[in-house]
Amino acid sequence: MSVGLVLEGGGMRGLYTAGVLDYFIEEGIEVDGMVTVSAGALFGINYASKQHGRTLRYNKQYIQDKRYISVRSLLRTGDIVNKDFAYYRVPFELDKFDQEAFEQSGIDFYATLTNVKTGEPEYIQIKEGFEQIEALRASGSMPFVSKMVPYQGELYLDGGVSDSIPFKKAQKLGYKKLIVILTRPLDYRKTKSNTRIIDFFYRQYPEFAKRLKNRYQNYNDAVEEIIRLEEAGEVFVIRPTKLIPMKRLEQDPEKLQEMYDLGMHDAKNEINKLNEFLRN
Repeated sequence: MSVGLVLEGGGMRGLYTAGVLDYFIEEGIEVDGMVTVSAGALFGINYASKQHGRTLRYNKQYIQDKRYISVRSLLRTGDIVNKDFAYYRVPFELDKFDQEAFEQSGIDFYATLTNVKTGEPEYIQIKEGFEQIEALRASGSMPFVSKMVPYQGELYLDGGVSDSIPFKKAQKLGYKKLIVILTRPLDYRKTKSNTRIIDFFYRQYPEFAKRLKNRYQNYNDAVEEIIRLEEAGEVFVIRPTKLIPMKRLEQDPEKLQEMYDLGMHDAKNEINKLNEFLRN
C-alpha cells in the first residue's frame, strides 16, 4: 500500500509540521512519497533524511540572527531570507543536511514551485538536496520580499501561489493513502489580497499576478475539498487544534517552540487513528 504525504507551507507556521513529522519519526511512520510546498518543502525534507529535531534546532538558533532573516538582508540583497546564510551556510556547514540518509530513505520527494512567466505550478522531484538547493529556495521564496529564483532556464517564486496544498498532485502520482498536514486550524480561510500592490510588483508578469490575486479563492477551495475527502475517509488530515498567533516570519524563538510543541501534541493525539487509517 503506497502512502503519500502532503505538506502545506506557511512560513514559520511550518514549525507545526516539523513537530508532527518529528513525532512520526519517533513512532516509525513511513511514507513512499512527499509532495510539499514552500516551508513544507524546506522543513519536510528533514523528515525524509530522518534528522529529528533539525528544523526546530536551526530555526531557534538563528531566527534572531540578522544573517538569516532580516530587513537588512531584504534591502541589501532583495531577499528577506538571506540566500547565502540560510540556504548555503546553514545546511552545508553549520547544521548539515544528511544527503546520504535522504537518498537511503527511498522517498520520492517533490517540491512545488510557481513559474513566474506562466503562473503555473511545477513539481520538481528533489533527489539531491545540495545540488537542487535552488529549487527548494524557489519553492519558499515569498512574493514581495524575495527576488525571482532562476532555475533550469526559468524564473520561479513561492509554490504556494499556484498550489498551496498540493494534494491533487499526490493523487495523480497514484498514492493509495494520503496524509495531509496543514498549518492552519479548521476554520481558517484566506481573504482577498490588495490587487494594486500585486499589479505594482508584478505588472510584467500578468499570469503570475493573476494567480496571486486568485490565491485566496484557490486556497479556500482546496481546504473545502480536503474537508470533503477527510469526511469520506479518503485522506487523513492533521491540522492545528488551536490558534497560535504568529507572523509568517516569526522571530520569537518561544513562539516557534510553542508551534512545534503543538504539532507534537496533535500528532500524538492522532497517532492511533492514523495507524488505523494506514492499516485499512
